[in-house]
Amino acid sequence: MIVKKIFALSRKRLSYFIAASGSFIAILSACTLIPGTDTDRGAATVKEDPFGDSYETVKYLDQGWNVSDSLWFYTTTQGSNLMPYDFFMVLEKAGSTELFRSNENMNFYRYLPQKATSTNPDALPVGWVKDDYKGKEYVGLTCAACHTGQVNYNGVGIRIDGGPASADMEEIMKGLSAALKHVRENEEAKSRFVKNVLARGNYKSETEVLGELAKYEQRLTNYTIINRSPTPYGYARLDAFGRIYNRVLEHLINERELRDLLRDRHIMRDDGMSEEELDKVLADMEKIPTGDQRDRVVDRLTQNLTKWQLGRLRKALFNPADAPVSYPFLWDIPQHDYVQWNGLAANAGLGPVGRNTGEVIGVFGTLDWNEEKGPTLSTLIGGQNTRTKISFDSSVNVHNLREIEFHLQKLQSPKWPEDVLGAIDKERASRGMSLFNEYCAGCHANIVRDDPDRRVVASMSRVSDVGTDPVMAENSFSRTGYSGILRNQYVDVGVGSILLDQKAPVAALLTKATLNVVATPDPDKLFFQRWFDWIVDIAKAFFHNEIKSSIKHGNYDPDTTAKPLASLNAYKARSLNGIWATAPYLHNGSVPTLYDLLLPKKHEGDPEDGEYRPDQFEVGSREFDPVKVGLKSSGYQGSKFDTSLKGNSNAGHEYTTGKTAQLNGKVLKPLTKEERLDLLEYLKTL
Repeated sequence: MIVKKIFALSRKRLSYFIAASGSFIAILSACTLIPGTDTDRGAATVKEDPFGDSYETVKYLDQGWNVSDSLWFYTTTQGSNLMPYDFFMVLEKAGSTELFRSNENMNFYRYLPQKATSTNPDALPVGWVKDDYKGKEYVGLTCAACHTGQVNYNGVGIRIDGGPASADMEEIMKGLSAALKHVRENEEAKSRFVKNVLARGNYKSETEVLGELAKYEQRLTNYTIINRSPTPYGYARLDAFGRIYNRVLEHLINERELRDLLRDRHIMRDDGMSEEELDKVLADMEKIPTGDQRDRVVDRLTQNLTKWQLGRLRKALFNPADAPVSYPFLWDIPQHDYVQWNGLAANAGLGPVGRNTGEVIGVFGTLDWNEEKGPTLSTLIGGQNTRTKISFDSSVNVHNLREIEFHLQKLQSPKWPEDVLGAIDKERASRGMSLFNEYCAGCHANIVRDDPDRRVVASMSRVSDVGTDPVMAENSFSRTGYSGILRNQYVDVGVGSILLDQKAPVAALLTKATLNVVATPDPDKLFFQRWFDWIVDIAKAFFHNEIKSSIKHGNYDPDTTAKPLASLNAYKARSLNGIWATAPYLHNGSVPTLYDLLLPKKHEGDPEDGEYRPDQFEVGSREFDPVKVGLKSSGYQGSKFDTSLKGNSNAGHEYTTGKTAQLNGKVLKPLTKEERLDLLEYLKTL
């Protein structure tokens, strides 16, 4: 439960500052949104895309948000700096003159296209936004990029605020990398690119543009290589924690550890560098380097090492991001006690701010982590206890992260739209409710979706008990990496503190890093404003969070001093309100419809004429199946989901098939087909 106790280490340190800020709290008002005038919330329609999807109108459901709420969520920055904004606006697809940001291309990667609106004048897709940091403009991603969904039926696109996205982030990052590479290598494309960037007025010369082009091509190329997974993600999935972990490791490594790795014969073989050559390569790492200095080090490593050596070095530094999971849906998130698929993060106190900070680190927050000459208020609050103090300056917008979490408190789950998807059979649903209470309610509590005082208790089940794919849970607690600039720091994990050795659990390193980022006021503001805003944001985040610390519920292995992360080897069951709008199912998206989820997985020796979960299916279409309750999974060329690959198992959670025991150890009889349909009908009502 490493992130469960995020900020616990610094509660005593923070209490003084929070108490001192009490006089400010009285004058603070709730988040005020600019009134929206875009009644369709900017949604663009699609006539036909490569998967045959189309929708002529977009319908929003009653989820507790109005027009302004949705548009604010789509376009509120969080500090993500993917590449210069001017680059993204004029960048062409590799081998084409079509703009990469065109609605057609972004929709291919399953980012929802938008029209130009007052809050989105450049018509960026949902969740893509202009961010500024230290005087420069970047394109970045907001929470909405991964947490806004849509299903289509009979020409109507049903937009689901807070729903799981269908986006393929793995492939779009490869596409952007290839597009930048093509610009650099193709003279005609380069000429157009430079001309169009300069015309926007933020760059002064071709040399400046090409220098930035080389830097961001290298960054994206390294990102795609570092996070290469043997299991393709496909649409609607991302190994977010794996990628967050690797970005943290990338920015924690210091000169001493990197120098030792470059002396290692397992990495260098007999082609090692002399100490003089090492000095030249690592010249920018004598102190804790900025992002630009790291870019220069990476460039020198690329020039001086063979591909084999670079591969071995990356393997030593990073972990494969090989556990893709579905994007979680966000309604009721502020009301949870624990969040993430395996309950990794506690929601009490300042936990939500730390959780969202980690997310921004993963989606290209600028991390200017530097060595300080002496202690500062931030390093004291961050619990740094070594002689070398590290400043954790970054582009992470803690103020907006707090506002986003506050904003989500109003979001409610979507109700089944009978006017579009068809009427619910009330008689079937009534019978299904009894089955739900018998088979499902032990883990999935039923809540009132619009109750402002609702609470969601995560029911944890050991991976071995629930039987679903173990890779995501295993990675969360087993991954380790070089602690670098955090070596010899302490991290509280609930059952005690971990002293960070040369290599440490990456979960602990992430906890320490996010704590220090949150403890660091916005470096983009003037001194007094930066500290005033920081005190206000931390105080409001702490006092306005009604979720208090509590123990986990369910059957799981408790954390101990011998195994301080044992409780992470479990998966969470949550309330199922709105579950109809969140396909594919299971944490790794390995089951395409709710009907399929009520079926068993086919094992060796099972009858051939039985009804089983599909072992292969297509992902990418938004076309809805109201009968099986899920998305179209065949008849088009999307991304193939193969359940035989690592991380993709569709086994487990077979409570309705007589193969998985309830929490009390009892195995219930398998449901008949008619009973499955009854239960399915009830699930539509939640």
